Amino acid sequence: MYLATCGAVFLAAYLLNILTITVGYHRGLAHKAVRLHPALRGLVIAGGNWLTGLDPKAWVVMHRLHHEHSDTPLDPHSPVNVGILGIGMEQLRSYKRVIVGLLKNEPEYTRYAKDLDFPLNTLNRTGRWYLPYVLHGVVGLALGLGIGWLLGAAYFLGMMSHPVQGGLVNSLGHAVGGRNFDTSDNSRNNHLAAWLIFGEGFQNNHHRYPGSASFSYHRHEIDLGYGACVLLEKLGLATIQRDYLIPRPPGVSATEAQARS
Repeated sequence: MYLATCGAVFLAAYLLNILTITVGYHRGLAHKAVRLHPALRGLVIAGGNWLTGLDPKAWVVMHRLHHEHSDTPLDPHSPVNVGILGIGMEQLRSYKRVIVGLLKNEPEYTRYAKDLDFPLNTLNRTGRWYLPYVLHGVVGLALGLGIGWLLGAAYFLGMMSHPVQGGLVNSLGHAVGGRNFDTSDNSRNNHLAAWLIFGEGFQNNHHRYPGSASFSYHRHEIDLGYGACVLLEKLGLATIQRDYLIPRPPGVSATEAQARS
């Protein structure tokens, strides 16, 4: 029972983290592939930094830099430049540069944020970026002392999982896997990263159609993040921009394509 509880806590924390990123930051704010309900959008903007440790505005700017300069020397996180094992530190260095650039209003960064009607989170404006990590560390410590260390670790690792998520996507998704589309970069469809990170591993599909809320092209490409978008839409919390969905592959009927969406 205890191990099952630890697994459930990790999964709940992990889901909260990844859904904030893949639906809120990525498909919602960065690409506008999903229009979030104003209340949900406000929650993502105000609370996303506390949940993930990552500023939504800085995340979006860095992601847009990645798309514009994908797998070139200006890409903020490409294995072409630093290798698969170098992605972790490269992500951190680039994120810090984006934060500093936005704080200094440097045009090379602010031009990617002109449509973002909110500032950097107050945590980053006041130098208290570490507080989310402290908060989740304290919660994990309390769980560890009160119930068991494995439970505390499960909570903390689930909530603070995005560096690993991002590292898998940014490395494997641009180095290992197949390609459905002939893009100008080295984007790949990595199924392991896609399964673990709610469709984010389908980088080749995404780089070909960045405005699509769904990252899958073939039926066997399972995008759990898009499933979350569909659920939110049914709950009245989001609207999927279906005009920009990835077109159905050759030989798939309109009825089958509708089933995919």
